[in-house]
Amino acid sequence: MRTHLLACALLLLPLARGVAAGPENAGEALLGRVGERYAAARTLSAKFRQEIPLQSVGIVRKAYGTVYFARPLKMRWDYKGPEAQLFLADGRYFYFRPAGSMQVIRRGVDEKGLGGKIPLLLLFGKGEITALFRVDAADARKGGEETVLRLSPRDDGAPEIRRIDLVVGTADALIREIHVFDRMGGENHLYLTDVAVNPSLAPDFFRFRKPAGVSVVDG
Repeated sequence: MRTHLLACALLLLPLARGVAAGPENAGEALLGRVGERYAAARTLSAKFRQEIPLQSVGIVRKAYGTVYFARPLKMRWDYKGPEAQLFLADGRYFYFRPAGSMQVIRRGVDEKGLGGKIPLLLLFGKGEITALFRVDAADARKGGEETVLRLSPRDDGAPEIRRIDLVVGTADALIREIHVFDRMGGENHLYLTDVAVNPSLAPDFFRFRKPAGVSVVDG
């Protein structure tokens, strides 16, 4: 559950290290643009590819699919492979069903616990990402088409997170990659394509429908 929440696991300027304005100032400005862009979005969708290295067994868990967000506090991850699973928030609860499980885990959701959970923070929050994270470096890549923002938590705003690398589009301020490194040595890598801001979604798109023969437990 924890690894998916960090990803999901959603989700929200050509710069170079050592430029005159300093990567911190320019990077903070770009991060502010990103926060504002996502804070203004009502809905969002994207195709995703997720990779989670499992260092203890020397493999990388991979998944892909489509993710959808809507305010307030709604999201849906449609995993296409390698195993189908449920991860949905209807505005009041998170619902998570591990692959092959006969139980759906339900957990209350609110804005207080979003500190380190990107892209949840970007779409669910109110643009406060710059208050929770500082920019340690801002590096251009692909000829300035993208900027890599290396972030670290301010104070205790995201105690589980050691570092987050955001790859941001130069012209549109949309996030293309999210790389999360936690304090326990875990990693979570999310790659986003075909990002659409404010797509039309049906009112019941985020409605939870209990699968037949499956129980719902609070956890």
